[in-house]
Amino acid sequence: MLDLALVIVSYNTRDLLRTCLRSVYASEGDFSMHVTVVDNKSSDGSLDMVKKAFPQARAIAAPHNGGFAYANNLGLRSYGFEQGASPDGLPRYALLLNPDTELPPTALAAMLDLMERRPELGAAGPKLILPDGSLDKACRRAFPNPQSFIYRGLGLSKLFPNSPRFAQYNLTFLHEDEEAEVDSVVGAFMLVRREAIIGAGLLDEAFFMHGEDLDWAFRIKQQGWKIWYYPAVQVLHHKGAASRGNPRVRIAFYQAMRIFVQKHYRQQTPPWMYWAIMAGITLKGGVDVGSTWLRQYLPTGAARA
Repeated sequence: MLDLALVIVSYNTRDLLRTCLRSVYASEGDFSMHVTVVDNKSSDGSLDMVKKAFPQARAIAAPHNGGFAYANNLGLRSYGFEQGASPDGLPRYALLLNPDTELPPTALAAMLDLMERRPELGAAGPKLILPDGSLDKACRRAFPNPQSFIYRGLGLSKLFPNSPRFAQYNLTFLHEDEEAEVDSVVGAFMLVRREAIIGAGLLDEAFFMHGEDLDWAFRIKQQGWKIWYYPAVQVLHHKGAASRGNPRVRIAFYQAMRIFVQKHYRQQTPPWMYWAIMAGITLKGGVDVGSTWLRQYLPTGAARA
């Protein structure tokens, strides 16, 4: 039985993907693993590079770019994962890994050891470090809720980063080297137990990009599993390599926020608050997407004018 199935979704990140795969195959430890790379219609030769340089990996060309959740599900299904599936013959763990990550040699073994020692954990993630040495705040989060949407919209989470109330989403009131139970880790490195996948199902493909990891964690926790942030393992994350400065990606981000709120909070949120939150997301998204568009398509001086 395979211990670990890795799924990496690639979109025009050939060189970073090569570095990522080299770090994966340099992993140390007594465990079996297999890698599947799902390419979302890249134009930079990513898939050909995988086939030539890493023939031991499975390379899947997605029929179309259906988004992050869609492509990850293609990879997970290639191992037999599905909601309600029999665990017999399935890998014991699945790892969603971004192509813009680099793993230290002991990272995979240490994360697997954590899951073995903590059978109550359905999913876990390490401390993700950005190239400038700072913490990738997305690697440990609480679920967004009506209150946290308001706090973030008003800028209170930035004004009071040490407040458990106002900074509840990114948990900045916790020390970054303190391991803790969290609501969600990030899809850039999300290690999930086989039984948790069988119970919760695969990722929701209504999320094109962003939000699918939060939604998956939400459903995993609904099944009674815990999710753990484990900073004893540190992974480098070249965040946003395939999407930085892309207005369409920013649109997808705010669409994901709307989907998450509608899916998980509409029924229990007073109508006035629900519609206020949705309007706030739309307004904030419009400003963000507009400024992103200006930075990308107008000369620097014109964008600042």
